[in-house]
Amino acid sequence: MNLFNFSAEFTSEESCRNHFKLERDKIGVVCVNCQNTTHYWIKSRWSYECKLCNHRTSLRSGTIMQSSNLSFLVWYKTMFLLSVTKKGFSSKEIQKQLGLKRYEPVWAMVHKLRKAMGNRDARYTLEGMIEMDEGFFSIEASEFELAKGVRGKGAVGKSNVAILAESTPLEDIETGEQSTHCRYFKAKVLDGHDAESVDEVLKKGIGKESIVISDKSNSYVNISDYVDIHLVEKSNKNTTKTSLKWVHIAITNAKRQFLANHHKIQLKYLQLYLNEFVYKLNRRYFGEKLFERLVIANITGL
Repeated sequence: MNLFNFSAEFTSEESCRNHFKLERDKIGVVCVNCQNTTHYWIKSRWSYECKLCNHRTSLRSGTIMQSSNLSFLVWYKTMFLLSVTKKGFSSKEIQKQLGLKRYEPVWAMVHKLRKAMGNRDARYTLEGMIEMDEGFFSIEASEFELAKGVRGKGAVGKSNVAILAESTPLEDIETGEQSTHCRYFKAKVLDGHDAESVDEVLKKGIGKESIVISDKSNSYVNISDYVDIHLVEKSNKNTTKTSLKWVHIAITNAKRQFLANHHKIQLKYLQLYLNEFVYKLNRRYFGEKLFERLVIANITGL
């Protein structure tokens, strides 16, 4: 959705509420008291009332907007800003664009949206041919880490992130030239540079009939236990441009975007920033529909 269309459609608080209700009705409302799925709509209270037990569910309840004091219009403007560009905005810039005095509610709202993006993508697993590698992302080191003075792969100000890319080898029928079309990605902050951390990513993120391509890292020794085939490539300049091309492009682009928009990020929030990056990357061909998808993630991503 472009700026002109957004401004024309969402002119008031009520227009945002009506749109949100329309999208929520399509998904359906489940009563938290009896799990019934049929409700009356009470417009005077902007709430659903269960037809069986009369329990009321507010329009915000069960969504990431639950307990928020910010208006629907503010939420909609924020979702528009997050979806209008692939590079995104910092919370500080969103606060400026919204003209709000307090930074904290904006920061919390944006992080809730990033969490919803991650929850939405967590519903899906990668299948087929999958590239896998790790990237070390700059983070804001704590005082404890600075005092400890760790170096090397566990260096101060660095966090290890597993990146997976679902790619399918293609061949031109006429020329026989090999190319690669990349589909979907996943990114997960690892607890450490070890096999156990990688195993957890594989268990939740990929299908068992997949083929994984990686380098010879010691943390990848158990990959073959979770997939059909594990192909190992020696890490060099050639593999970063061929067999592990897409994961390295994703790592490079994510680092560049984080540096430009957010500078250094605290470790406990790094996964949320990765959620936003991957969510939009996986929907890079959605165009103006990305805003609508983010509204749905708002409803279902709690």
